[in-house]
Amino acid sequence: MTETFFGEFDLASLSLWLFYIFFAALVIWIQRENMREGYPLEDDEGNPASSPGLFPLPEDKTFKLPHGRGEISVPSGQAPERADIPMKRVGPGNGYPLEPTGDPMLDGVGPASWAPRQDHPELDGHGHPKIVPMSGAEAFRVAAGRDPRGLPVVAGDGEIVGKITDMWIDEPEQLVRYLEMELDPKWGSGTRLMPITFARIKSDRVAVHALYGKHFATIPSIASPRQVTLLEEDKISGYYGGGKLYAGSRAEPKL
Repeated sequence: MTETFFGEFDLASLSLWLFYIFFAALVIWIQRENMREGYPLEDDEGNPASSPGLFPLPEDKTFKLPHGRGEISVPSGQAPERADIPMKRVGPGNGYPLEPTGDPMLDGVGPASWAPRQDHPELDGHGHPKIVPMSGAEAFRVAAGRDPRGLPVVAGDGEIVGKITDMWIDEPEQLVRYLEMELDPKWGSGTRLMPITFARIKSDRVAVHALYGKHFATIPSIASPRQVTLLEEDKISGYYGGGKLYAGSRAEPKL
């Protein structure tokens, strides 16, 4: 009886090794695809990292952006990072914390930091801005809870800095994202946006613990009264977040 090739060949072992090879190749491919954002790596001071990673960067892939916003190629076509950020390292080696060298809230560092996002509004599936003022969206109304429009805005130090004039809604999600307030002349001029998550709506006021009265004049403003861009959103949210640490003497020791 003639023996065939597979008579003494372990097909189960072959299947197992093919699976190992496939799985290893899959892990490497996924890891390289994951390197299209945030790479090549940099250290805390913006210099190329000493250990760039185990795998090489993937080749450029070009994506067509929706609604006629052009194309973007990554990883080489990424938006440049912020440069000359006013912070310094407190120690000589990588990993030491950074401390601000100026006004951290105005400089946008630490919890007040923001990323250089695209300076255009986020769009819905139909190409329209997602976040718009409720005063221009006739199909929306306050169905439950306290309508904050007309209520005074009280800062973290007890100062009344203005009043709520409008709400900005995310139309596709049907959520309130921002409150619009008009500042009293003592605390600045014009209107500013406040993320709804930083507002505490009471029966007679809207309390904002994150900021003190003197900080409201320098809240980042928006270019258009009818829409807010991704970059503006990041700067506004970062400013309020920074107030949680930097407003007043909050960054000082408590003991």
